[in-house]
Amino acid sequence: MRRRARRAVGPVIAFLGPSLPAAEARGLGALELRPPARRGDIWRALVRAPRAIALVDGVFEASPSVWHHELRAALDAGVRVFGAASMGALRAAELAAEGMRGVGRVHAWVCAGEVRDDADVALLHAGPEHGWRGFTVPLVTVRDRAEALVHAGVLRPADARALLRAASAVHFTVRTWAAVRDALPARLRKRWADVERFLAGAGEDVKARDARECLRRALATRGPGKARTALPSAAARRQRLAEPSFAGRRAPVRGTDVLAVLRAHREAPALLERGLDRALLAGWARGLGLRATAREIAAVERVWLRACHVSRARRAEFWAASGLDAGTARRLCEDVALVRLLRAHAMQVLPDGPSAAEALLDEARLVGLVPEAVERVSRRAGDRRGDR
Repeated sequence: MRRRARRAVGPVIAFLGPSLPAAEARGLGALELRPPARRGDIWRALVRAPRAIALVDGVFEASPSVWHHELRAALDAGVRVFGAASMGALRAAELAAEGMRGVGRVHAWVCAGEVRDDADVALLHAGPEHGWRGFTVPLVTVRDRAEALVHAGVLRPADARALLRAASAVHFTVRTWAAVRDALPARLRKRWADVERFLAGAGEDVKARDARECLRRALATRGPGKARTALPSAAARRQRLAEPSFAGRRAPVRGTDVLAVLRAHREAPALLERGLDRALLAGWARGLGLRATAREIAAVERVWLRACHVSRARRAEFWAASGLDAGTARRLCEDVALVRLLRAHAMQVLPDGPSAAEALLDEARLVGLVPEAVERVSRRAGDRRGDR
């Protein structure tokens, strides 16, 4: 009995910086580690067809932050997306309704409204050559330590709240424990030696605990989720084209560069016309409330792959080289299926709609085929009369 080939499983990609040392992260399992995420990084990661993405650390302020649209694109592609500890915790709370999964205590604080913006999780840190070493203290760390100080009996709840207020008043770029101490009321500064002794043995930071759990959850993912066909905004689609999100043999390629080559192709005018027709008709079909079934979409996919001589085993590779993922490929198949549906029911979707016969005749008129057909019919009729 022949065994079926095992389906290839994509990598788990983690965006990680100062929240957890890279060596410790690698010890958890087979992770593809990338630096803190910035805008476009999630789109670029989709070229690898990951089964899961763990967003822990991300940049902000100095560089554009990871965009909600690209995280939605990953979710639409069927990728499991987890967030924790830092930027990941914020984005997971914002996109919970769309399927992004938040992990850990910082995420719980965000959901409860106790942590509200990027500055609450932010810190200054070194680059990868120095292991992303932190220079300042994020506010969520102060919050976690304040709770621990109360639990240990070092501070009263009111004093812990004062500690948190003082830390909140210090900008994240200069928020060190020394700066927090200097911002405290005089009565609490006198007790700082007790606080400092506790902090020296307080153990692991909350962001590290959350990051580790997030990576474990992502690694436990066994396969992709179900792809969705949601359509991103026009602005998001244009931005994605500007990113290296097409899988080239040597390196990812920008969609704008691919378009420059395609525009010079001799078939470009015909491709453009057919592409606009398909997009317009599919959009109209959706506006009418028409829906393609899963079977109809799958049938389009089979015909498409067969026409391009692509096996199902190479499907993900073909999509990545085409600048697609499972979600955007499914959307394209759905477009084609909807256009077919419109054609099949042309007489019903328009008042006094066209028949197939009318459509064929009018298109033949436009390309000049009708006079020739008339002549052929006329010759045949003459031949038949001659036979009599």
